[in-house]
This record gives sequence, structure tokens and C-alpha cells, in this order.
Amino acid sequence: MPISPNQGSTGGGTSVVITGTGLAGTSAVHFGTKPATIVGTPTPTQVNVVSPSGSGMVDVTVTTPGGTSNPLSFFYVGAPFASSLSPDSGGTGGGNTVTINGTGLATATAVQFGTTSATPTVVNDGQLTVVVPTGVAAGSVGVTVTTAGGTADDLSYTYVDQPTILALSPLSGPTAGGTEVTITGTNLATTQSVTFGGTPAPFVVISGTSISVVTPPGADGPVDVTVTTTGGSATSAGAFTYTAGPSI
Repeated sequence: MPISPNQGSTGGGTSVVITGTGLAGTSAVHFGTKPATIVGTPTPTQVNVVSPSGSGMVDVTVTTPGGTSNPLSFFYVGAPFASSLSPDSGGTGGGNTVTINGTGLATATAVQFGTTSATPTVVNDGQLTVVVPTGVAAGSVGVTVTTAGGTADDLSYTYVDQPTILALSPLSGPTAGGTEVTITGTNLATTQSVTFGGTPAPFVVISGTSISVVTPPGADGPVDVTVTTTGGSATSAGAFTYTAGPSI
């Protein structure tokens, strides 16, 4: 006689399906010593119940006019607590993996970012990882972890729009580097790195639409400029040209 699910919240309220034979006349279902609420009319092969509150492992039995069934095991699980999420922000396109730490996470079945759900990978009772789903829009959303013991909704995650590069000024400078360049664009406030031809450049964020950068040394010719932010990366192909000095 299977029972599904075989675990639920210590506070009760878990919908449980018990299958077997001779169940049509079910008059009571007990979780340990506590009666469960029978939902609907039992059939010869199935009875639906809502678990009472409890703790630990208890025997579940079904009582019919023919007697009491063999016991099945049901495990009560404490409510989860989510203490931290890292990283706590990323692009609206999702796809990055975040780690959630806390307690009671071993039975996690879903993590919801706002209104969108994702399936987690449980590391242990205190940690899980999850791939962030696509965000509806930029901004902060609540993060809810669902387990057999209930839900934890103490965290938030911030979706950030992907950056764009609109212009550079000036557009060229010496191969020795050292040229101060202003990059204008959108969603630049969370800039993490700027590269010229793949070489990192020191930068200062001026605003969400402007960055001041000092070019690193580079080879003669045009190079791609890439800005990486919390929301993703933007590349302007051949946007800056290194110019070799004169030779006589």
C-alpha cells in the first residue's frame, strides 16, 4: 500500500494519496495516533487525506469495516530557513547559478524567483544551487524555496538589464596606452570590467550611462571594447584604434 508523498510539514496540511485494495469503506486514517482528514470519497484502491501535525517518523494506517491495514511510514520535516543567496543579482536573461544557504533544505523541490519557478540541485541540508530563470523585467524579486516542510521566503534577487555601448571618445590613441577614454551607453552602473582587445583596463563608473577608462598598451590597429556588468556583457567591435608612433 504505497503512500505519496511519504513526507510533509510538521505543521500538517500535506495532501497525501494512499493506494491499495479494499479501501472503499475507509472510516479513518491515522498518522501515528492522530487522525487525518479524509478528502472526498475513498475508492476501492485509493483514499486521499490531509496530514495532521506531527514530528519524526510515524506509522500511517487505514481503518475500514474489514479492519486496520498494515502500517506505512510517513516522515515529518521541519520548515526550511534560507539565510543567504550568492550572487544576489544577475542579468534579466537568467542562466547564472546561485547558491542558497540555510537549514532544512534537503527536500527542496522548487525555487521561485518572483513568479517563475526553477528546479534546484540539493547539495546538503544546508545548501542548494539553482540556475536563475529568465526575469520578467529588471528589478528585485522575492525568492521562495519550497520543501516538504514548507516554504522559506526570506530572500530577494535583483535582475539587471544587459549593458550597451553607444560611443567611445576619443576613438584612437597610442599603442603605449594611457589614453583616457569615455564610454557612453546604458546600464553601466554595475560595471565589473572593461577590456580593450581582451586586455583589462582600469575604469571608474561615472554614472549608469558613462564610464571613464584608461587604455592599456595594445598592438597597432583596431580592437574590440567589451564592458561586463552584473547584467551581462556588451562588445563594440573594432571600436578603438591603437596607433603606432612615428619612426625615422
